[in-house]
Amino acid sequence: MDYANKHVLAPMVRVGTLPFRLLAAEYGADITYGEEIIDRKMLKCERRMNEYLGTTDFVERGTDNVVFRTCNEERDHVVFQMGTSDAVRALAAAQLICKDVAAIDINMGCPKSFSISGGMGAALLSKPELVHDILTTLRRNLDSAVTCKIRLLSSSKDTVELAQQIEMTGVSALAVHGRRIKDRPRDPAKWSEIADVVSALSIPVIANGDVFNYEDFERIKHATGATSVMVARGALWNASVFCAKGKSPWEDVKKEYIRKCILWDNDVKSTKQTLKEMIMHYSCLELAEGKAINRSETIADLAW
Repeated sequence: MDYANKHVLAPMVRVGTLPFRLLAAEYGADITYGEEIIDRKMLKCERRMNEYLGTTDFVERGTDNVVFRTCNEERDHVVFQMGTSDAVRALAAAQLICKDVAAIDINMGCPKSFSISGGMGAALLSKPELVHDILTTLRRNLDSAVTCKIRLLSSSKDTVELAQQIEMTGVSALAVHGRRIKDRPRDPAKWSEIADVVSALSIPVIANGDVFNYEDFERIKHATGATSVMVARGALWNASVFCAKGKSPWEDVKKEYIRKCILWDNDVKSTKQTLKEMIMHYSCLELAEGKAINRSETIADLAW
């Protein structure tokens, strides 16, 4: 994986499934992250080839529940993001999937209580020894690229120190979300503190935070010095944010997303959640379209 000068789709829970990743790539995303999958959940899965769809599915044993689905079309640019708090467990989960993806990423930035209470996500920011253990274990035992994604710590100095420790593990790149754990999406991303990390490292840094239009890619790169840029909400609201020619109409993007969900047999709950997140930016779930989505029970219902 080459991390220089790349536009990257961020990991987003329930959103970053195969149809949305392919949609983002179609509009110009160079690297696409899947939604975070917890290591324990991955270890309950078995790898199955889906001949009908032409996909590789990781399915929870004893069920038809697809935990992660990928295909050859995205093999060279899809990143599997994992939630973990244990190096041995992380390695076991990564070994199940590493040959089907381009890279393994460890989530070290999620501020949600579920992650933190389990010692995962942003809880790792205060455990540099565990961070080192997880990343070095993966680096020593996997042939694929290993990266991680962090948030800002309480001070820029602390963030830089952690980033330097992470760099020493041999990871291929580091993604930095320009917000602290207590910050909310409405709080401006602190691009200047991402710049502090960039200036202190020699590995590629992927800047994340407040990218909503194509012009923002260059703005954040100029402000931070980062080699690459990651987009979350901007891509969720309109995946064509990655297109150099400008955004496509939201209605067209939405229809293409539904088409891909049908084509790749996406989970209806995931599809509904993504559509609702899209609609809430442009409209209201209490209007006719939002109510129709809530009533839908199948992908076919959503298409109508």
